[in-house]
Amino acid sequence: MSAIIVESNTQEYTQTLGQNAKAASATMAKATAATKNAALKQLAALLRANTESLQQANALDLERARAAGLAEPMVDRLKLTPKVIETCAQGCEQLAAMPDVIGEISGMQQQPSGIRVGQMRVPIGVFGMIFESRPNVTIEAASLSIKSGNACILRGGSEAIDSNKALARLVQQALTDSGLPAAAVQLVQTTDREVVGHLITMPQYVDVIIPRGGKSLIERISRDAKVPVIKHLDGNCHMYVDDPCDVSMALTLVDNAKTQKYSPCNATESLLVAQGVAAEFLPLIGKVFADKQVEMRVCPQSRAFLADVPGAVLKDALEADWYEEYLAPIISIKVVAGVDEAIAHINQYSSHHTEAIVTRDHMHAQRFLREVDSSSVMVNTSTRFADGFEYGLGAEIGISTDKFHARGPVGINGLTSLKYVVLGQGEVRV
Repeated sequence: MSAIIVESNTQEYTQTLGQNAKAASATMAKATAATKNAALKQLAALLRANTESLQQANALDLERARAAGLAEPMVDRLKLTPKVIETCAQGCEQLAAMPDVIGEISGMQQQPSGIRVGQMRVPIGVFGMIFESRPNVTIEAASLSIKSGNACILRGGSEAIDSNKALARLVQQALTDSGLPAAAVQLVQTTDREVVGHLITMPQYVDVIIPRGGKSLIERISRDAKVPVIKHLDGNCHMYVDDPCDVSMALTLVDNAKTQKYSPCNATESLLVAQGVAAEFLPLIGKVFADKQVEMRVCPQSRAFLADVPGAVLKDALEADWYEEYLAPIISIKVVAGVDEAIAHINQYSSHHTEAIVTRDHMHAQRFLREVDSSSVMVNTSTRFADGFEYGLGAEIGISTDKFHARGPVGINGLTSLKYVVLGQGEVRV
């Protein structure tokens, strides 16, 4: 379809995308594991072979973003570095090496009537994904869609349009090289926002919508969609340094969780420190943050322990700071009495994304795991591990903060459904 038609008749264009995806989904649902894995391996090879041209396309997006005054953490999200491209390629290969769950039958049990009842894992069908910034999401979504036997329609942000188009071309090449329909993965070729409005109101073609981006985008999609939505809300993630803990370990983990990269949703935004270790720990982590120019939004107690740290940038925390996802070199810090207050604070203020405890107390760790109501809860490690690739899922479509139908990093299983299968030998109901 020509660009003119795309821009002048977005409803017709989106309808065509939906029709093509629906037709392709039937082929994908019955594709063999070998065929899907061949497409994933071919995509990995194409990504590596086209690293230079992908970076050239990415440079156009980066240039526009900087000219438009986009904040540097957001520019950072746009970058397609060789490392990012290689990680995408490895994700495709990891997915290809994983078992194919489509068609698996579980829980088969004989009933008193003689029939046997179980559940079969099947593709969802067609999902639409609306995302911002990171162009590598194009590959993550496409590769998971292929592995799970679905078709998808991807609508990336206008800030990454050239990068996304270049990546989508490679995806469609990998599909056709492997004998699968190119329409199994379609990228919306226009930045016109009307397409989103049409896409989320087409239940006849689209089975689920997955928004991945800012809070305003997700709220709009959730409000206006006429198809089910898997939500990925903001990441106000917490690290809680417990009493007792290995202070050296805590220092390493908190530093990594906050400063390894500021822009991801799994970066720690709020630090809670038990009163019993605050005097020892806070000056140490304060020096790390001061050296890296991380601004600290502090409670009165934590200010007292940080006041003498050379170069520390301290601001009094407001109530809003406990809710904030900064995506920047800013962190909120609060001293708490212990594990009870830490859990209560997290459950009140977090976005239910990812939280971690650093502790030597097994019972505190177990309570934290059981009582913190977030999609990922960790002990003695960095929140930065909350990621589909790091969890061994191959990739992720996003991190769902919903409780239905998927929660946490959404991998292959999150893009499937279960249907009941019943096996009989002539039984009739009496």
